Amino acid sequence: MPVALSTTEGAVRVIELNRPDKRNALNDELIAALKSELREADADESLRAVVIRGAGNDFCSGADLAAIQKIANATYEENVEDARTLAELFEQIRKVRVPVIAAVHGRALAGGCGLATACDLVIATRSARFGYPEVKIGFVPAMVAAILRRNLGEKKSFELLTQGFEFSAEEALQLGLVNAIFDDKAFDTAAIRYAGVYANVSGSAVAMTKRLLYDIDALPLAEAVQLGVETNARARQTSDCKKGIARFLEK
Repeated sequence: MPVALSTTEGAVRVIELNRPDKRNALNDELIAALKSELREADADESLRAVVIRGAGNDFCSGADLAAIQKIANATYEENVEDARTLAELFEQIRKVRVPVIAAVHGRALAGGCGLATACDLVIATRSARFGYPEVKIGFVPAMVAAILRRNLGEKKSFELLTQGFEFSAEEALQLGLVNAIFDDKAFDTAAIRYAGVYANVSGSAVAMTKRLLYDIDALPLAEAVQLGVETNARARQTSDCKKGIARFLEK
């Protein structure tokens, strides 16, 4: 049985973590499968969005037991290489041309919460739970820290990463870590509808906006504004923009 499944609904690619008996815990095979599915989705020009969800009762519970056992017995160099595989997945999500949306139900904990946080957008069921509990076993939620710190202020990031408590979807919404909450029963349909919005706007404009938002993270103001100028100019040369201007002028 594949550890990740994909289906396409209209312009939306749905990638499903398929280890329900393990609460979709991350291991090398699943991380590799997610990378492969994302590469394939990125290459498909017909797609406008990607949804990542979990099979069974949970989105993703973090690393599985075998992965944790491997960490405990590995050398520093082996652990660097192992950690890099998850870091590469987080970075890859930001490089995918279209928006990548985490659809969280059940629990998204540790690396699973990191995976959700790494996505461009996060939606959740009302009953969903989130948390970065790594510190409880002497571990550090290290790769996601760089992303979380870009989403939240310093003190709230510190609290979430160092106290290890679970928090609700409503709390995540208030923090800005979740974009929208939907009823549990209608969640799958709601997720496709939410992602389907991107079929009705310019794909090139969304892709350029995504790249711009992430590229300006580390830039001083003047350089960030200049990058915006250059992106604006490139956008004006796209067929989507030229057609949009023509439609506007015809009104």
